[in-house]
Amino acid sequence: MASGQNQSAVTRFILLGLTDQADQKHLLFGIFLLIYAVTLAGNLGMIDLIRTSSALHTPMYFLLSVLSFLDICNSSVFTPRLLISFLTVDQSISFAGCVVQMAFMILHGTGECLLLAVMAYDRFVAICHPLRYHTIMSKRLCILLVVGTYTAGVFVSALQTGNAFVLPYCGPNVIDHFFCDIPPVLQLACSDTTVANVILLFLSALVTVPTVSAILVSYTYILVTICRMRSLEAQRKAFSTCASHLTALSLFYGSVFFVYVQPNLESASAYNKTLSVFYTIVIPMLNPLVYSLRNKDVKAAVQIRVLNLSRKGIC
Repeated sequence: MASGQNQSAVTRFILLGLTDQADQKHLLFGIFLLIYAVTLAGNLGMIDLIRTSSALHTPMYFLLSVLSFLDICNSSVFTPRLLISFLTVDQSISFAGCVVQMAFMILHGTGECLLLAVMAYDRFVAICHPLRYHTIMSKRLCILLVVGTYTAGVFVSALQTGNAFVLPYCGPNVIDHFFCDIPPVLQLACSDTTVANVILLFLSALVTVPTVSAILVSYTYILVTICRMRSLEAQRKAFSTCASHLTALSLFYGSVFFVYVQPNLESASAYNKTLSVFYTIVIPMLNPLVYSLRNKDVKAAVQIRVLNLSRKGIC
């Protein structure tokens, strides 16, 4: 591109989406609408259940309610826009809309990474220091940790979004994705993106590596503590309290690492699109199921909640 070319020429981007086949769009619209409905119902239900059930007024479930809120926000950043794209011919998004979508995507993604690490620390304290659990994981500390995750999310979001959009966009405007993700957007910049890609990789690693390290250290201590337990019932109960969190960790970090923490960020492909669908849309739907299906406390709270609602309905 000539240096004198108008660098503000791009005012809208074109999102190619998941498919250009008209017959597939109607099917995908139904599938993703169902996923979004289940996501909202599951996470809102989890928040309501934790709020109304006194048995779930513990640090573990407080953090789980925050995770549900993040999942609702994260899914709402992508799914409504994707649903609209299945029904309309216009696949464009304004420049400002792209900036906002990317900023919220990074904010909630970073928040979820950090919150999962905080939840791992919560499990570490509960299993390795059970007698001091409520003293260490006080309400004040839980609130501070949640505020810290959001503060870090805002900070990283500002840096990542600024890193992407400080570059000039004056030529191609077609994004080979269903949302404004950083790597495919950087491919459209009119200047060299080597430094921007290095910064992207550095900031992504800055969030994921410390959080994963904290999680690994926490679960190493947890595993050692469980192995030292003499009671098989105590071991089973300890494993049970960690199983849901480990499942959520594997799903989220596995897909995020494959998409962002890789040496060749220029190769945005259908493979990365599929993984992106998984961690942006599918995982927020799965998390309430993961944390409820194998959790006796949640199952008991659901039964009590349904019974109370039934009694109110009868009255």
